[in-house]
Parts: sequence; C-alpha cells; structure tokens
Amino acid sequence: MGGISAKRFVKNRMLSHAEYERPVTENTNHQPRRNPRQSPPRGARSSVHRCPLRRLQSHGTPASVHPALKPQQQSGPGPHPACPLVSRKENHVRKIRQVLCRLARPQRQAPTQIVPHPPRRPPVRSGTEGTHPPKTTGARATLAEILCASWLGPKARPGDHTTQAAKALIAEAGSIPPHKLSAAHIIELDTAWRIQPLAATTRWNRSKALRQILRWLWEVHGAPKLDQHVRRYTTPRPRNVTVTDEERSRLLAAAPPHLRLWLLLCSDLAIRSGTAIALGPAHFDPARRTLTFTTKCDEHLTLPTTAAVEALISQCSLDTSTSFVRQLWQKNNHRNRFSGRLTTMCAPALRIVFRKLCKSLNFTRRIVLHDLRRTTAVAIYRRTGDVRDAQALLGHKNLQSTFWYLDHDIRPLTRETLESIKRPFLVQQKEKSA
Repeated sequence: MGGISAKRFVKNRMLSHAEYERPVTENTNHQPRRNPRQSPPRGARSSVHRCPLRRLQSHGTPASVHPALKPQQQSGPGPHPACPLVSRKENHVRKIRQVLCRLARPQRQAPTQIVPHPPRRPPVRSGTEGTHPPKTTGARATLAEILCASWLGPKARPGDHTTQAAKALIAEAGSIPPHKLSAAHIIELDTAWRIQPLAATTRWNRSKALRQILRWLWEVHGAPKLDQHVRRYTTPRPRNVTVTDEERSRLLAAAPPHLRLWLLLCSDLAIRSGTAIALGPAHFDPARRTLTFTTKCDEHLTLPTTAAVEALISQCSLDTSTSFVRQLWQKNNHRNRFSGRLTTMCAPALRIVFRKLCKSLNFTRRIVLHDLRRTTAVAIYRRTGDVRDAQALLGHKNLQSTFWYLDHDIRPLTRETLESIKRPFLVQQKEKSA
C-alpha cells in the first residue's frame, strides 16, 4: 500500500462501523496464502488480488487494525465470505476499491526534466584583440594596395630604404591580405637580402625598415606579429675615408667642365651628389651669390658659393630651367674620353664616369663622391671646433647624423687637458701671464 497502514487509511476515509452490517467470517476452504510478489499460475486468479482487504493483508498489514476490518471466524464449511468493505452502495465500494488499487501500485519516479540551454553567443572581440581579425568580414584589401597607398605614395623617395623594403614585401606577398601573412614570407625575403651583394649599411637599413613596416601592419591592419623573424645585423660603423688635397687636385684637373662643377658642388659646398646634379638657375641668386635648395630630408638650406663654382656657373645661361651640369654637358664636348657616349644625364651615369676617372688616375683606394662631402665636414669641424658649424653645412635636422660623419675623427687626449679640468685657476693664470 505504499507504506500506509489500513488503520490510517480508514481514518483518513472516515469509515464508520455502520457501513459494515454483514459479519466477517473466516473461510476455511480458501486457498493457502501465497507470496504476494510471486505471480499466480497461468489461468488462475487469486482471491487476494480480487479483494482490496486481502491485498492489504498480503502486503503485511499490521495486526492492530480497526475492529471492523478484522475477519471473524466462521464455523463449518461455506462459501467465500464477502469482502468486509462491501456496503449497500455499490458505487461507494467501487470507488474505495479503485483508491486502494491506486495506492497499492508502486510510485513511479518522475522523469528527469532536461532544461535546454540557449546556444552561446560568440564573444565580442575588440579591434586589437588576438593576432587574427574576425572571419565574418567581407573582402579585404591586399598588401599591395595597403603599402602602395601608405608607403609608396607621391612623396616616396625611390632610393629610400623604406621604399625598397615595401617594394620587396609587395613582390613577395602582395596578392594576399595582411592577416594571411606568415613567417615563411618574411624568412624568404630576409634570406634573399642576405644572399644579395649588398653593403653592410644597406642590409642593416633595409632590415630596420622592414621591421618598421611589419609592426605597422600588426598594429593597424591586424596582421600577425612577424617583426621578430627579421634578421638583426650588427650596427655598421661609419665610413671613415676622407680625400686628401692631392687627390682632390688631380680629380679636378682631369675632369671635364660638367664633371668638375659636379665635384666642386660635392666638395666645396658638401652637397649630396643627387641634389647637386639637379641645381639650376632657379636655385641661384646672383645678387647674394648663394644657392637655395631643399635636401632629400625636406630641409631648406642656403649656402654661399665659392669662386671656383661661380666661374663655372657664369658659363651657363640663367634664362632656362636646365640644370648647370646639363648645360655644361651640352655646351662642351660630351664625348670626352672620361664621359663616353652619355645619352642621359643622371647621377648613376655620372658615378660611372667618376669611377672611370679614378681608375685612369691610378688611385689605389676606393673613393666615392660622398667622401668629398665627408672631407669638407671634417675640415670645418677641425677649423672651428664647433659641431654646429658642421651641422649647418650638412643640413642635418638631427645632431646624431652629424656625429656619424665625425665619428672617426677622434683626437688623442693630452695631459694638459686633464690638468686644466682639475685645476682651472692655473690655466687662467697662465693665460693672463701670457
């Protein structure tokens, strides 16, 4: 009965003694009591299961039950006594039987309720989170489009190391978007630079520019961080070659007029070779006898001209836009044995002519045009002792760039200099006495 006694059941149902009029007699001819858990034989039905009261007794009903529910002994044979729960009202008895049968059934456990969880939404990513951008965006710009718009614009200088690094990166992986750039592309590009016959300074500057571009792509366009895969070269030492007065005199004496003006602009005024070849009447002021121009670092510079430079400029026309070097080249015999068949007038062609001139003069060491600029900067510093004068001549914004030219010019330290620092009053007395 699911753990409930008959006494409690009758109490709950408020059954009175008046409902039971017929006496309860014990049937001595009924079948023996069977284990309620054992199923009855096939084709036979046990009276225990017919009567709810007998069913209660089969489940171990306690002896202390209501007196109306206790069976009374009947003497002599006779038919099976009627159920003590049967009353005059058949409907009431039928309801009680249904209640007893329902209570006698084992309680069913409720099925486990499964609460469906809603699907998790993907986390919202910020613009700088992770190494790869989200995949839900549309078409992306390629590396070639990004680098051409940012690093290869109209203001890009062809010979700049950043420009060369951007072009090399476009040639290696220009057709892919930034987030697909891998370490294999960078390693292959760095290996190609290491194999090429480049100068140590050029290789160092290009690797530095490539790391700068890769960091910019990582911070702005969501590319992977790959600047650590670029080889780090040792910082190159500055070139310490200066031209002697004898070498300079021999070069100027053997050079044709257009090449001589070019050498004087690089030597006397310390102008870069690429800038010197482009100077023309628009940059020259005859009244003030100065040259005003813009350097490759966008620095406006005004320098006075020397007597040798003015002598060659006087042979040129000031009413045209052609540069002074080109005018002298067109005016004089441009088929000189050192100039050859020049069809174009540009800095690379004049550098080839300069190398041929040095070879014809039997110079034992390698001299380039930038050595003339360095020679003038060192001479100015030795003459004045002020590094600012050398900086004004070279047109540098940063003083560190000027020290690059003067790094090799280290003077030996004397004992008198050390003593003057320790006891400056003695030096002042010597100066007064002198």
